[in-house]
Amino acid sequence: MAAMNAPEALLTVTDLALSRGERQLFSGLGFAVSAGELLLIRGPNGAGKSSLLLTLAGILRLDRGTIGWAGGDERAPLHLLGHLSGIKPRLTLSENLVFWRAVNGPTGLAPEAALDATGLGGLGVIEAGHLSAGQTRRLALARLLVTERTIWLLDEPTASLDTAGDALVGRMIENHLQSGGAVVAATHSDLAVAGAARTLTLGGAR
Repeated sequence: MAAMNAPEALLTVTDLALSRGERQLFSGLGFAVSAGELLLIRGPNGAGKSSLLLTLAGILRLDRGTIGWAGGDERAPLHLLGHLSGIKPRLTLSENLVFWRAVNGPTGLAPEAALDATGLGGLGVIEAGHLSAGQTRRLALARLLVTERTIWLLDEPTASLDTAGDALVGRMIENHLQSGGAVVAATHSDLAVAGAARTLTLGGAR
């Protein structure tokens, strides 16, 4: 019987080095993430977890190394959910998602379906500035659903969420992995995701 081929890596990082100012956050960093994989980024505050995600997203410039995407694509097929929600407070919840669909492409759920999926059903006409911190985080999560992206980069995805919100994040990640996506998540918390996750631990500030 022929051997099964290993799945192609969706993301490959080789010999990555990054500094902020005079301080080196990490160097010689390498890893790969394939379809259906969850990679957790751990480490103390200041270790560079958020900076790593921003570098993968092309927002921060790396000092050295390479970041490669499946198929040799120059533009990464990813979503970044960071500390800043990207929510426009003067727009309604639905208008926010319509905006992000227009920016990223209408390849996912319709706005109302994404609101339903994140526990915000029936709130589409409310201005986002009136939401609680937890509801704002749920709206940011809904943004992941209105446009399909293979790779999700999540920075503390359960921040401001209650137990039900933690479970929502877990379900969303599981569904994304089952559909062939991959997730890289920087978090201090355990995520409510079934199955094994790989862990990459960054060291303290140097």
